[in-house]
Amino acid sequence: MPDISQTIEEIQEEIRKTPYHKGTEHHIGKLRARLAKLKDKELEGTTKSKGGGGGGGYAVKKQGDATVVLIGPPSAGKSTLLNKLTNAESKVAPYAFTTVSVIPGMLLYRGAYIQILDVPGLIEGARLGKGRGKEVLSVARAADLLLIMSDVDRQEYIEKLVFELEDAGIRINKSKPNVRIEKKTGGGLTIHSNITQDVSKETISAVAQEFGIKNAEITLKEKLSIERLIDAFSSSRVYIPALFLVNKIDQKGKKSLPAHSLPISAQEGEGLEKLKEEIWNQLALVTIYLVRPDDEPSMNNPMIMKKGNTLKDVAEKIGTDFGENKRLAKIWGGSAHYPGQEVPLTKEVEEGLMVRFIS
Repeated sequence: MPDISQTIEEIQEEIRKTPYHKGTEHHIGKLRARLAKLKDKELEGTTKSKGGGGGGGYAVKKQGDATVVLIGPPSAGKSTLLNKLTNAESKVAPYAFTTVSVIPGMLLYRGAYIQILDVPGLIEGARLGKGRGKEVLSVARAADLLLIMSDVDRQEYIEKLVFELEDAGIRINKSKPNVRIEKKTGGGLTIHSNITQDVSKETISAVAQEFGIKNAEITLKEKLSIERLIDAFSSSRVYIPALFLVNKIDQKGKKSLPAHSLPISAQEGEGLEKLKEEIWNQLALVTIYLVRPDDEPSMNNPMIMKKGNTLKDVAEKIGTDFGENKRLAKIWGGSAHYPGQEVPLTKEVEEGLMVRFIS
């Protein structure tokens, strides 16, 4: 009986050989769904085999307010960048695979503690395990932000890195498909969308069934390609923002850099302040200030939160017991209508907000 890897190769070959047109859309859709499900299973097996032990430094506890992972080919300057940005001591040498485990460092920026992880260089075939690629990808999947990095002599490698990440179910700078799947105990599949879809309802139904969904109400709230449709059903997809870095610009300058990339020189420190600012922006961090019951509002007690967090999240971050009994807070600054406005804990945090929990 063929193993998962062999079956994946066979399906990929069939997809390559099948011309895509309206008549084959349904068949190719089913094949792609089957392929995605097998890759999910393969990825799940890899994750379980790590068992949390990780080995060789691959199981790194997330610390601080956010975690950033440096992804790049061997000898792109990741270790130098980590050392410049943080208090880490990642080994630096002019040959490939200097980093053989995960090296953590901590960047302190605007009051936030941002953990940065330097992982071994990612090479083509990483999803298949080349260069300990599966371990590297498992670390990347847990990141809040990826720094995808190459150098001026290998700018095209950024596209190769994105391909490896996407092939492992990591969606770069993409939002989760706006699809609601409400499973039922019977009645088959019902598909709703008030947006004209290029993918037929028959294909949508076939894809759902490939993922074991036979009774459900499926509502598509955006126009979806077959790839995005499969992402909506897949259990292995993660959606992570990324910045693209081109290093060693001190050697050959900034000419002909890829669009939307940040030019840096880790060795000379050029572009690093801009990089720190972009890391902060991409992580969507905000600073709020806690006000003790008997204190006047001030900026003496900062706390880092993420945009979209609520005051309930703040209370729970202070402590589980503290958050259990709190229902209201007073706020100053930000969008407060007046100083000391009372608000429910469903209120979202924002930069500069001062908060006192009252009940």
